[in-house]
Amino acid sequence: MREPAVRPRGPDRRRGPVSGRRRARRGAAAPVCLALTLALTLAGAPSAGAQEPAAASVRCQVTDPRLAELSGLVDVGDRVVVMADGGDQVAVYALDGTCQVVDVVTAPLDPYDPEDLAVGPDGTVWLADTGDNNGTRATVALIALRPDGATALYRLTYPDGAHDAEALLLAPDGTPYVVTKEVLGASHVYRPAAPLVDGGTVGLADVGTVSFTLTGTPGGPVGRAGQLLVTGGAVARDGSRIALRTYTDAYVWPLAGSDVPGALAGEPVRVALPAEPQGEAVTFTADGGALLVAGEGVPGDVTLVPVPAATAASTPAAPSAPADPSLAGLLSGDGGGPSPVTAGLVAAAVAAVLVWIGGRLRRRRDPAGPPVGR
Repeated sequence: MREPAVRPRGPDRRRGPVSGRRRARRGAAAPVCLALTLALTLAGAPSAGAQEPAAASVRCQVTDPRLAELSGLVDVGDRVVVMADGGDQVAVYALDGTCQVVDVVTAPLDPYDPEDLAVGPDGTVWLADTGDNNGTRATVALIALRPDGATALYRLTYPDGAHDAEALLLAPDGTPYVVTKEVLGASHVYRPAAPLVDGGTVGLADVGTVSFTLTGTPGGPVGRAGQLLVTGGAVARDGSRIALRTYTDAYVWPLAGSDVPGALAGEPVRVALPAEPQGEAVTFTADGGALLVAGEGVPGDVTLVPVPAATAASTPAAPSAPADPSLAGLLSGDGGGPSPVTAGLVAAAVAAVLVWIGGRLRRRRDPAGPPVGR
C-alpha cells in the first residue's frame, strides 16, 4: 500500500489571489466532491490494504449545540480545548472529562472560516482561519489568543492562488504549517516565508506535498473521496510525533526537532479510524500515547484511538522541551478496478466540467462578481 510522502517543491507559477465571502463555502465545494465521489464509485478503486479500526473507545460525547460544527481540539491534560467551525466571533471552549463545557473564551474578531486549533508552548491558543471551499479568499489568517487575554490576527497569502485548508501543524519551535485539503489527494504544505506581523500580511512558502491514496476505510460525508481529504492536524505535546487525518484515517510520523517537512517526507503509520459522519478534529492525548478524534454533529463522540508503537521506532525524535499544557489565565471499500491515477484523472475531468458550468451559472446570477472577503 502506498502511503503519503512529501515531495519538496520549487516556486509555483502565480495565478494571482481572488476573493470571496464565507457563507457560500459549503455549497460551492459540492460539485468537486460530488464529481470525485461519482468518478471513484463508477470507476472502482484498487485495494489499499485497509486496516481494521484500532481498538478505539469513546471517551465522552459532546452534546452542546454550540459545538455542532466541532472542527478542532487539543488535549491539555485535565481539559480538552475545542473550537467550532462557524460563528460571528472567535470562541474557544474548554471541556471536562465528560465533554461538558466548563469555560468559554471569546475574542472580538469575526472569523471567515476557522478550521483547526493548536496550543503553543506558552499557552497561546492558535486558530487556523484557513477554510475556503470556494477557493475565493485573497488571504487566510492565523488568530492567536494569548494567556494574558490579548489577541493577534496574522494574515497570510498563498504564492499560487487560493486553497482550502483544514489542518494546522504547530512545530515545537512555534512555526505554523498549513496543510491544504485537495480533492485528488495531493495536499500542499505551507509555512510563513517571513515573521508573522500582527494586523499585517505575509506570504506563505510551499515546502512540500503530501500525497494520499485510497485506503478502503469507510466514513465521512463524501464516500471514497473522504479517504483523500485532509481535515485536521496535530503535534504531540512532547514534540515527538505529528499527525494528519482525513475523514477516515489518521497518519502518524515521528518528528525530529521542528523539521515538519522532513518528518512528512518519511513513511507514516496509518491508523484506520472508526466511521464518523464528518470527522474533522484530531489531537494527541496529553501523554502522547493515543489520538483523540471528533467531528461535526451533536451528539458527537470524542473517541480515543491508540497509536501503534511503530510510529516512534525507525526515526526517534530529537529531545525537545515539553509544551506547557496550561492556558494560564485564558483556559486552565475494496475491489478491483483502475489505478488511483486513472480514477483521479476521471474525477478531475468531471470536476473541471462541473466547476466550469457552476462558474458560468454564478456569473449569470451575479454579474458584478463576488464581494471582497477578508
